[in-house]
Amino acid sequence: MRARYGVPLSLTAVGAAGLAYAAGFEVRSFRLRRVTVPVLPRGMRPLRVLQVSDIHMVRGQRKKQRWLQSLAGLRPDFVINTGDNLSDPEAVPDALDALGPLMEFPGAYVFGSNDYYGPKLRNPARYLIERTQGRHGLNGNAPAVGVVHNPWEELRDAFDTAGWVGLSNTRGRLKLEGVEIALTGLDDPHIKRDRYAEVAGGPESGADLSLAVVHAPYLRSLDAFTTDGYPLILAGHTHGGQLCIPFYGALVTNCDIDTQRVKGLSTHTAAGNTSFLHVSAGCGTNRYTPVRFACPPEATLLTLTPRDHT
Repeated sequence: MRARYGVPLSLTAVGAAGLAYAAGFEVRSFRLRRVTVPVLPRGMRPLRVLQVSDIHMVRGQRKKQRWLQSLAGLRPDFVINTGDNLSDPEAVPDALDALGPLMEFPGAYVFGSNDYYGPKLRNPARYLIERTQGRHGLNGNAPAVGVVHNPWEELRDAFDTAGWVGLSNTRGRLKLEGVEIALTGLDDPHIKRDRYAEVAGGPESGADLSLAVVHAPYLRSLDAFTTDGYPLILAGHTHGGQLCIPFYGALVTNCDIDTQRVKGLSTHTAAGNTSFLHVSAGCGTNRYTPVRFACPPEATLLTLTPRDHT
């Protein structure tokens, strides 16, 4: 009996320990990623941009709230929120409480699918199956039915009142001390709300820097932004793979970007142009899969510096 069942029982114990770690520790082990991106014109002062993403707030997540509040101590020049703030329709007050100190800084935002709709319980293995079939979100799947509608309008109104610029299929500007940032954003490609034709045309003249913002880094959006010549694209959505294999990395991205660029700074090339791409692994999870493994929750402080050439 020992020879027959010893190995499976050992594997079961290891799996249980891994699950306990992923659900009990790592999912609350919040980190700050620091990245330097050379995208500014020569002679311009560095800018510090705090990117928060995929908060997926559920009522009562006090540690996450306190950690997000503490990020205000970084004193960024501006904040970019790349969506999926909610995983609970009753968590708008908690999300706004967590983001309140950050809303004292200039900022901009796009929404993700979980801002609009509540999550549904589903088998996580379906992500692997859908990946092999080339299906991602509603890009290839049937439209969502019978879903909870989140009160995203309350988030929008609070962000707008704080002076944050909404970028859902539109353009906006942030005026900092001596600097003007032009921003172009898309609504969430994961649920086919992106309308690039409404914002096409590339960076704006007269701004010191133009940035592109989108929740889910689908290739069609990255191609469009890069073709138009944006130097930096900010996105979220992927959770960095969420459940990763140590020393290997992510298995899925929940969109059509490759796993090598599932989080952090990389580049994207289209039509002979190359843009920097930063994908945040986010700091939350779907409320029905509250685990992370080899992929700690994060926010990112990006320091934008001058390019080596004009």
